[in-house]
Amino acid sequence: MVDLRIHHRTTYRYRQPVGLGPHRLMLRPREARDLRLLSSEIMVTPDAAVSWANDVAGNAVATVTFGTPSDTLVIDSVAHVEILALTYPVFDIAASAISFPFRYSDDEWTDLGALTVRQYPDGERLQRWAQGFVAGYPTDTLSLLKDINAGVGGGITYQAREDEGTQSPDQTLSSGLGSCRDLATLFVEAVRSLGFGARVVSGYLHDPTRALLGSADAGSTHAWSEVYLPSAGWVTFDPTNCSVGGANLIPVAVARDIRQAMPVMGSFIGPADAFLDMSVAVQIAD
Repeated sequence: MVDLRIHHRTTYRYRQPVGLGPHRLMLRPREARDLRLLSSEIMVTPDAAVSWANDVAGNAVATVTFGTPSDTLVIDSVAHVEILALTYPVFDIAASAISFPFRYSDDEWTDLGALTVRQYPDGERLQRWAQGFVAGYPTDTLSLLKDINAGVGGGITYQAREDEGTQSPDQTLSSGLGSCRDLATLFVEAVRSLGFGARVVSGYLHDPTRALLGSADAGSTHAWSEVYLPSAGWVTFDPTNCSVGGANLIPVAVARDIRQAMPVMGSFIGPADAFLDMSVAVQIAD
């Protein structure tokens, strides 16, 4: 078990006081069988009203509304979690799904819905790339997914990107470069092209060794993937680090597309050049 405190601070600065529109925050870690959320608090400056709801994926979403203009917006999220995930997990996959290809049950297929559908129309290139990992018919399901995971992490050079948005899988394959969200998207789209149900996860990477890709100091925001396998449930794959399982990962939100899981979304009312800068700082400590 690992006991962690996460402090995530987002700061926006403006040239002059501006009106702050409602902001949508996804900062509260998701509780699961291998992650316990002991406490979570969000503090906002200037003062604001905070309301909570769960979205269609079960993520905790805070909506923040402001009453006064300000030249600075600071959002502090502090959470205390326990990670129970194993470093070397064993997955109890249903006998019917041990070998690929397999068929989800009718209920599973219906419930997975859009999570089995590719979101980026990149033609046949991605399909051919993913198909290249299929050793034969049948082939071991978990080995296939591990190979694709390693293929993304080994074939694409990790590169941090500060600009907004996510590359399409075709862009990532063409450039050979990508951020963690680009690699997660490539993996999810690749396995969807083979018929798997998959989703993107945003959250935090805990890296006390300071050796993992995508980390800054001992922790940072991060993006990875999950694939649904009958009986085993949602299995975690981090293509950035070619790893399987959630031992170093703290999920905050799951989504069909990574754009649905942004930590902070909002707007301001004021001159177009009022925005100065934004900074994000994440501290994760035992």
